[in-house]
Order: sequence, then C-alpha cells, then structure tokens
Amino acid sequence: MIVKQYIKEFESFGLGMFVHFGLYSLIGHGEWVKFLERIPDADYDRLAEEFDPGKDWAAELVKCAKDAGCGYITLTARHHDGFSLYDTKGLNTYDAPHSRCGRDLVKEFTDACREQGIVPFFYHTLLDWHEKTYREDFPEYLKYLRASVELLCRNYGKIGGIWFDGMWDKPAADWQEDALYGMIRKYQPDAMIINNTGLDARGALGHPELDSVTFERGNPQPINLENSPKYIASEMCEVMNDCWGFGADDLNYKAPARIIEEMVLCRRTRANFLLNTGPKPDGSLRTVDRGVFELTGIWMRKFGEYFRHAEPTAEMKVTDREKDFALKRKNGKYCLFQFGLPTVADPNVSERVSADLDVKIESELKPVKATAVDTGDELRITEEAGGFTVHGIPFAFGRNLVVRVIEIETETAAD
Repeated sequence: MIVKQYIKEFESFGLGMFVHFGLYSLIGHGEWVKFLERIPDADYDRLAEEFDPGKDWAAELVKCAKDAGCGYITLTARHHDGFSLYDTKGLNTYDAPHSRCGRDLVKEFTDACREQGIVPFFYHTLLDWHEKTYREDFPEYLKYLRASVELLCRNYGKIGGIWFDGMWDKPAADWQEDALYGMIRKYQPDAMIINNTGLDARGALGHPELDSVTFERGNPQPINLENSPKYIASEMCEVMNDCWGFGADDLNYKAPARIIEEMVLCRRTRANFLLNTGPKPDGSLRTVDRGVFELTGIWMRKFGEYFRHAEPTAEMKVTDREKDFALKRKNGKYCLFQFGLPTVADPNVSERVSADLDVKIESELKPVKATAVDTGDELRITEEAGGFTVHGIPFAFGRNLVVRVIEIETETAAD
C-alpha cells in the first residue's frame, strides 16, 4: 500500500476550522436558505449588492483558528448558491469582485493563512443552484466546474486541498471525476482531494484519487483499506449548532465539553476534526463561536502534541471505560486519553486530591511510569494479569479539562 507524505501531514493537523461564508450570511437563516425558502433568483442575486465583509475579516478569522490549535481552514470558495468568493476571471460576474466589496476574498483568505502559518483549503460545491447548465446541459456544466476549480488551483499558490460537496445530488450521473481530479493533480500534486459522501454514506471510499473519507456529523469508524492501493485519511466535520452558515436565530448550540469530546474521539481512528463556524455578514464570528474555539485552544495548548502526533495502537487497550483509549507516540511512549473527571463533595476543597478513579489497561507491555500531562504528577501503577491499572488521578476544584492525557512509559520505551 502506498503511503503518501501529504496525506500523513494532513492527519497530523488533527483539528481544522470549517468556514461557511457567502451571500446567505446576509439573511442569517443558514447556507440552504435560497433553496429551503424558495427565494427567486433575482431576489437572491441582489444580495451581492450588500455583500461587503470588513477589511480584516480574514486576518481575524485565521487568528481565531490559530489560537484554537487548528492546522488548517477549509473555506467555502463557492457553495451551492453558486456565488464565488474568488475572482471567476470572466466565467461569470457572480463573484465577490463584482459584489459591493469589489475584492477577491479568497486571496485575502490565503494571504492571511500564509502570514499566520495556517494551511488554506477550499470547499467547492459540485451542485449549483445558479448555473443553468447544471440543470439543462450537464456535460457543459462540468466544463464550467473544472474551469472554476482550475482557477483555485492556479491563482492562489500552494493549497492544502479541495473539499467537494454535492455529488450526492446526482448520484447516477457521470461526474467525469478523472478529468476533475487529474486537473487538480496537474497544478497541485500534493493537495488533498476530498469528496463529501454526506450523512447517508459516512466513511465510504470512492474514486482512487480521493485522499480522505468523510464522516459528516458522525464519529469516525475504522475504514477497511485492505483493497485500497494507497493509505487514505479520514475526517469528521461538525457544526456547533444546527446549520453550517450563519443562523441568527439558531441558538441550539452544543456544549463545549461535547465538542471537545467529539474532537478527541476522532483520534481513536486517526481522523481529523473539522469544526465549523458561520461568520456574520461582515465576516466576524459570533461571540459564542469564538468562545468555543477559545476553549479548544486551551485544551490544545495543554495536550496538542499528544493529540496531533500519536497513532492508534493495539498494544494498549483500556478495558473498563467506554471512551478512554490509548495512542502510541513516535518516541515509543503511550498516551492515554481519559474522559470524565470525578467530583469532590465539598466545593471549598482547593488543594489537589487523589481522585477515586482507576484506569484498567490490557497490555503485555510492562509500565514503568505514568504521568498526568497537565499537572506533571506521577501516578501510581499496579500490575496484574493481562495488564495494569493507573491510580490516583489528581483533581482540584475549578479544573475540568473534559479529557485529560496521561503519558505512560513502558520498559521498552524507558530503555
């Protein structure tokens, strides 16, 4: 099986930011508003006369992602409404340079990414509610689609990848994938090519040129690569509330603790976690969105090295807790991701106490040291038949990281 370096580099990001931004942001009813509310083309198209993101929208967005611990950002260069955030160079005038802002927003985005050390990815729709050839002359539409994607591949320097979505709208059609992916490889040989399989086919393999499977709003599962000619990554994309684009009245936000749990659980199968935000019309983020990314940043600053740079392993398995799992680091040490902290009865207790929480691990490896990464405390280990137990997880009132990391050294690693 071929293992390509750029795919492994993609996996090492661990966490990415997904950004749904476009004309639909002005309405504030999510990215599907044109379709779901049956807005006539003429009425919807007039939104371009109002679309004018702030000058610093990209820099502020990228800074938020970087502070959160994200390695990459996937921006909706064009969503299903057909409006492009990039200069379509005469393919049509339905783009950001012809809107009120008069600017190439994808260029602003990629420039900000490079200035701050974040890898830019582009989301690009496959279906199109605006382009008439999508309904009336599909082969001609595919030429338009390839010409559009070619602009993204040629005009913005080296990119991390392109994230397609919408093939599920015409499942029986010939999308001429060879031509589309071949064109991308011509200009961006090391770009990840991802094609979202949607809610009904999470984790499904596809065309041989695809580099990652997708798990939309669903915990990734191990994928069977037995008959695959190359190693393939996986990625889960998730929303904070109900819709991907800005929803002014969408208050159904997931708890940050749940989001952190989902993020960490992705790493059981080495999957990336792509956490979405829908910017407001001016390109800024809601306070709550920024807050969630701020919390992931706190977690990543404590545990990011273990989160990004460790691999699933069969050598060490947690046997008594549903979510806990172990990964193996390149230095030969292991890291245990432990979900859920015990509580103390008296909230006035401020000193650290030994929590009554033991972790039983099935392994033939001989442990010699266990350390709580966030506090530096060395933990007690007792060996038993078929494995060992880690005891005495330190706890203090006012601290709850949702998921903690314990580094475990074995006799082999210690030597």
